[in-house]
Amino acid sequence: MQNDSSPDNWCEWLEANSSRFLLFARQQTRTETDAEDVLQDSLVESWRRAGNRRPKPALVFTTIRRRAIDLGRSHERRLARELVSESEKTWFEPDIETRDSNRVLESAVRTLPPDQAEVLVLKTWGELTFREIAETLGIPQNTAASRYRYALEELRKCLKGALL
Repeated sequence: MQNDSSPDNWCEWLEANSSRFLLFARQQTRTETDAEDVLQDSLVESWRRAGNRRPKPALVFTTIRRRAIDLGRSHERRLARELVSESEKTWFEPDIETRDSNRVLESAVRTLPPDQAEVLVLKTWGELTFREIAETLGIPQNTAASRYRYALEELRKCLKGALL
């Protein structure tokens, strides 16, 4: 059996988790490049903080969020010039068959208040529990659950008939 710090274990863990981490990083940042940079830095930091072992997903999500906030603060003035238009920012990598559905869903998620969208992404694509979401965002567990419920209600209204 390989130990947690072996290169093979790292690759397996990264392959199993990278897409959900990248999705969250995309949601937290304004450009694809920023998301990739934040994710890379967060993975390295999380791995080190976990003692060169597989970090818990909640630690990685927390680190992504914190690094994204730091990036936003440090580049606030430059971001006005460098922002990619909202239409170019994608959260999903669509197949030909699902491209339209993904665009409708992505558009609907963008209409949510940021705090609800954040919880929705962590719960649905990040596969975190409400307890882990609460720890990641520094909010009560019941608040995380409520934001998720409100987000689902808003999405139902927004998507009613749109994906049929």
